[in-house]
Amino acid sequence: VQLVESGGGLVQPGGSLRLSCAASGESVEYYAIGWFRQAPGQGREGVSCISATADVTHYTDAVKGRFTISRDVAKTTVYLQMTNLKPEYTGTYYCAADCTRDIDPDNDALDIWGQGTQVTVSL
Repeated sequence: VQLVESGGGLVQPGGSLRLSCAASGESVEYYAIGWFRQAPGQGREGVSCISATADVTHYTDAVKGRFTISRDVAKTTVYLQMTNLKPEYTGTYYCAADCTRDIDPDNDALDIWGQGTQVTVSL
């Protein structure tokens, strides 16, 4: 399975972005896929996770009400709609599989990572 992120960029505070994670490979539709952020000089942290069936979602408290994770009908693309962005959301965003409800980036189940897409929230 391979994951490729896209959609990052520069946005002003209060703005919105939609990230995409395109998944390919055998049985990709059976993986729970999540989003993780790595701020400059810091470790990765969990942002959100969506189940393989797309009916269960999890969010870290910092993004609840601001971010929405979703998955297309074919289950091969996962989106992260980010709204009302703040500068502290700046970082490289990675998608990874197979995420769990605690969205722990150190979980051993997370053995597939994308290359990341940069999000910068600044004036």
